[in-house]
Amino acid sequence: MRIRTALSVTATTAVAALMLSSCAAGEGSATTDDAPAAGATTAGGWSADTLDVDFATYNPLSLIIKEQGWLEETLGEDVTVTWTQSAGSNKANEALRADAIDVGSTAGSAALLARANGSPIHTIGIYTQPEWSAIVVPTDSGIESVEDLAGRSIAATKGTDPYFFLLQTLEEHGLELGDVEVQNLQHADGRVALENGSVDAWAGLDPIMADSEVNGGTELIYRNIDFNTYGFLNATESFVTDSPDLAQVVLDAYEKARAWALENPEETAQILADVAGIDLEIAEKVIIERTVIDLDPVPGDAQREVLEVVGPIFVDSGDVSSQDQIDEALDTLFDDTFASAADPSTIAD
Repeated sequence: MRIRTALSVTATTAVAALMLSSCAAGEGSATTDDAPAAGATTAGGWSADTLDVDFATYNPLSLIIKEQGWLEETLGEDVTVTWTQSAGSNKANEALRADAIDVGSTAGSAALLARANGSPIHTIGIYTQPEWSAIVVPTDSGIESVEDLAGRSIAATKGTDPYFFLLQTLEEHGLELGDVEVQNLQHADGRVALENGSVDAWAGLDPIMADSEVNGGTELIYRNIDFNTYGFLNATESFVTDSPDLAQVVLDAYEKARAWALENPEETAQILADVAGIDLEIAEKVIIERTVIDLDPVPGDAQREVLEVVGPIFVDSGDVSSQDQIDEALDTLFDDTFASAADPSTIAD
């Protein structure tokens, strides 16, 4: 397991590092030759009069942007910004497919699954590398290892990183999906089912998982940050094509939020606590101990390497029909244009 670095750099250092790292293009991504100027507008103003974006408790940068009102202030009265909460990657993917949102937050695995199955989305940025999933059981359940899950019922939300975390975990420990009974429950419902004894284990998601640890009498029996597939910021193809100016503003805002989060980890945890309705100490566990925020926002080789491991599991489990679909999705998913050009200085305070 990789050792994660703490939130220890200042905003100034973070911004400098991000701007330097943005020079590297991601594999299989669009070129930056035609990248719009940061915050650019068309001759008649912004390209659209609405911007629909999501926020999610598993995407702390989205919470900061929403709390600070940076998009609204930057775009002014000409563009109406609408925020929609995503309860999980599966819900964000559903909203993107339905054109209910322009930009949505998912795990990398969920973005690959959606693209491989025909959803017209592109990953335009990486928001964090979280350790947001683990295998959770009740304390004193007698389940001490992954191998002990054979024949047991496990709650997981299909189409999300915790579900794919479960698949990878089973495979690594010599178990198959058929060796367990998966109950397809949304994340919060999975927690309830675990704590009331309806299931034996749960593929959890933070911050719900951290709250269950502290207040629900549960424990994590298996953790592996390498099975967590980064936080992907995705946009519909129509949005990227028709509103590149607005897409750039969103990425600029995300990089402003990244620098703010690195400089203000306690305040970031407080925002999460307020939105998620959890104790501050739990939010601090999620933000400070389990989330890598100081990273390159440009989707590229690091994310592709993780997804190349997950892809064949999709095929084996029947979630994707063929490896050809996975390969095509890997070649077309990333668009590094906007993250490479991101400039947080264009965002109004």
